[in-house]
Amino acid sequence: MFTRNWPRHLLCLSLGLPLGSALACGPDFPMRLLEDRAGSLAQLPEGNFKFEISRLGHAIAGLKNVTAATNSPDNGYGETPSYTEQRDQAEQAGLSAEQQALVKQLRTLTDAHQVEVQGASLPVDLRLYLAGAVAFNAGEYQVAAEYFQKVLALPVEQRPLRSTWAAYSLGRALYEMSAEADAEPDLLAQAQKAFEQTRQLSIDGFSDPLELGVASLGEEARVVRTTGDWNRAIELYATQHIHGSAVGYASLKQLMGELTALPDDELTALLKGKTVQQLVTASLLSRVGWSFDGQPPGEKKLIQLLQGSTRGSLDNADRLAALNYQQGDYASAKAFVEHAGDGGLAWWVRAKLALREGDKTAATAAYAKAAQAFPQNEAWGEARLPEWDYNDVVVQPKCRVEGESAILALQRGDYLQAFDQLYRSNGVYWLDAATVAERVLTVDELKHYVDTNVPAVPPQTQEQRDNYAPLPVAASLRDLLGRRLLREEHYDEAPGYFDNVELQNKAKAYAEQRQEADAAWWPTTRAAALFNAGSMARQWGMEILGYEMSPDYASLFGGNFSLETAELKVGPLVSEGEVQRQQASAAQPDVRFHYRFVATALASRAADNLPHTSQAFAAVLCTAYSWNSSLEEQSAIYQRYVDEGPYVYWAGDFGHQCRSPDFQNASKRYVTQATDSVRSALRPYKKPVQFGGVVVVVAAALLLINRRRRKAQ
Repeated sequence: MFTRNWPRHLLCLSLGLPLGSALACGPDFPMRLLEDRAGSLAQLPEGNFKFEISRLGHAIAGLKNVTAATNSPDNGYGETPSYTEQRDQAEQAGLSAEQQALVKQLRTLTDAHQVEVQGASLPVDLRLYLAGAVAFNAGEYQVAAEYFQKVLALPVEQRPLRSTWAAYSLGRALYEMSAEADAEPDLLAQAQKAFEQTRQLSIDGFSDPLELGVASLGEEARVVRTTGDWNRAIELYATQHIHGSAVGYASLKQLMGELTALPDDELTALLKGKTVQQLVTASLLSRVGWSFDGQPPGEKKLIQLLQGSTRGSLDNADRLAALNYQQGDYASAKAFVEHAGDGGLAWWVRAKLALREGDKTAATAAYAKAAQAFPQNEAWGEARLPEWDYNDVVVQPKCRVEGESAILALQRGDYLQAFDQLYRSNGVYWLDAATVAERVLTVDELKHYVDTNVPAVPPQTQEQRDNYAPLPVAASLRDLLGRRLLREEHYDEAPGYFDNVELQNKAKAYAEQRQEADAAWWPTTRAAALFNAGSMARQWGMEILGYEMSPDYASLFGGNFSLETAELKVGPLVSEGEVQRQQASAAQPDVRFHYRFVATALASRAADNLPHTSQAFAAVLCTAYSWNSSLEEQSAIYQRYVDEGPYVYWAGDFGHQCRSPDFQNASKRYVTQATDSVRSALRPYKKPVQFGGVVVVVAAALLLINRRRRKAQ
C-alpha cells in the first residue's frame, strides 16, 4: 500500500540530512566572547530552524513520539532498510509461521478478491486489510478504500491488528481518488478525517508498530496544503516535527522553498497568514539556505515582502525584531521590539540596540531581564559564526546573554560578577571564565569564590580518565586555582584544590622541595631541593603549574594547542584596571610552556649553591640544558658550564648524556675546597710551620704534665 508514494518520503528525509561542511583541522574549541568584545556584543547569533519551527505546532496529548525504528532505522550495518522491509517485518510480527508464509504469498497477488478468498484462515482485520493493500498497489483506490472501511467497521475486538493501518491507508486512498477527474468534492475532507482517526486510534492503544499516528500528521498536512490552507499545513508539519519525525522538519524546509518560488502577489497574500509569517521569519532568522557564497538570491525580496505584510502586526514581533537586527535594519528592529513583550529574545534585542546608542546602563538592565526571561534549558542548536566557521557548542541563549553581560561587568570593574556570569555557563564559555579567573581576579578573590561556591567533586574513575572524559567545570576551576596557588608560592594551600590524589601528591612533592630549599642553611641541601623542584616543574609543569589559558593553554588538550590572542589594550570595553590586573598576573616569563623556564631558573639557582668544581654543578647544568626551554637559554647554560664548570668525560654530548648530580660529594667538596685553599696558602712557609707545630706540641705536653703534678699535690 505504501510503495507508490514512499520515494516522496525518502525525498523529504534526504532534504533533512545535513550537508557536509568544511571544517578546520584539529578539535573544536569552546566559543569565546572576550577575544572580540565589540563583535560579541554587536552580533545576534542566528536562530536554529529546528528550534524555531517547534514553536509553530503543539504536542498532541497521548500521541507517542517516533522512535529510531521508523525515524532513522538501521539494519546494524550502517544502512537504512527500505520502508517495504519495515512494513514486512511489522506485518509478520505476532503471526505463526504458517500465517507469515500466507501473508507473504498474498502480498504477491494483484486481485483483492483473490486475497480475500485465499486468506480466509487469517484474522478478519488482517485479511480485509491485505485485500485493500493489494488493491491500493494496483491503483484501484476505490476498491482499496472500501476494504479499509470494512476493517474500521468491524467490532473493536475483531480489529486489534490493523485499525491504525486501515485508517491511515484509507486517508491515502481517498487523497489519491481526489485527484481523479470525476472525483467527489468532499474526498479531501474525508481523507483529513481519516488521518485524524489514525492518530486517535494510535492514542487509544491500537497496534501501531509503524508509528502511523505521527506519520498521519504529514499526510494530513499534504491534504490541507492541496486545499490551499498553508497555515494549517505548517502547523501539522511542525507538530510532526515536535513528535520527533524528521519528515516534519524536512517538509517545512521544502515548503519554504515552494513559498520562495511563488510569484510576488501570491506570496504577499499568503504572508498575511500568521503561521506562514512565522515560518518565513523562522527560516530567515535561521539563515536556512545560506551557503559560503552568502545570502541566497531572492532572500532580500522575501524580507521586503515579509516586512510589508507584518507592519502593524504584533504577532511574532520579537522574532521580527531579531531578524531586522540581523539584517542591519535597526530602525525596523526598534519599531518591532516596542511591541515584542517581555520575552528573552525581545530584551536581548533591546540590550543590543541600547549598546548601539551608547547607553550601557540601559543595556545592562536589558541583559538582566533577558537572562531572567530565557529558560535555563533553552538551546538553539549549533552556532555558526559570522566568518562561516562552525562550532560544536550549542547556542544557549541564557548563557550567551549572561556572557555578553559579563563583558560590560568587566568594563565597569565588577570582576567577580563577570567571572560568575561566565562560570555559570557550565563550560560553554569556560575559556573566557578561565581567563578572568587566572588573569583578572586576584588569587584571594578567586580562592574566596571557590571556597564559597565550588565544593570539591568526586574524582574521575580510571575508566573516565582512560576515555579522556572531560572534567566537570567545578573540578577544572579547582585545578586552575591549585596551579595558581603553586605559582604564587602558597605551598600549604595549593595541593588540596587538585581534583585527584595523583595531582595532589605531585603538588605536595613540588611544594615540599620549594619549602625545603627556602629553609635549608647548607648550600648543597638547598641545591638538591631546588634541582628536585626544577625536575618536577619540567616533568609535571603543565599539570601543576601551567596556565589554563595563555601562555600554556592547559585547557586545550593539555597544552597541545594554542589560540591566537590579541594584545590587551585599554579601550571602550577594556578598562585600565583590567589591563593592570592582567599584566600583574602574567606568566613569568610570558612565553609558551613558561614552566620550562621556571624549571631552568630553579636549576640555575641550584648551580649557584654548588661548588663549580663539583660533578653536581656540571650535572645540574647538563640536565637543565635538556629541558628545552629555548635555544637562547640552552646556549647560556652551556656557556656557563664552559666558563665555570669542571671537566667531565660525558660533556662531549652535553645535554643528552647527563649524569645524576652527586650532591653528597659536592658537600664534601665544600670542605676540601677550604682545606685545599689553606694548604695552598701555607705551602711557601712549610718548614717554619712544621717547626712551629713541633713547638706547639711540646708546649702543650709540658702544660699537661704540670697540671697533673699540681693535682697530685
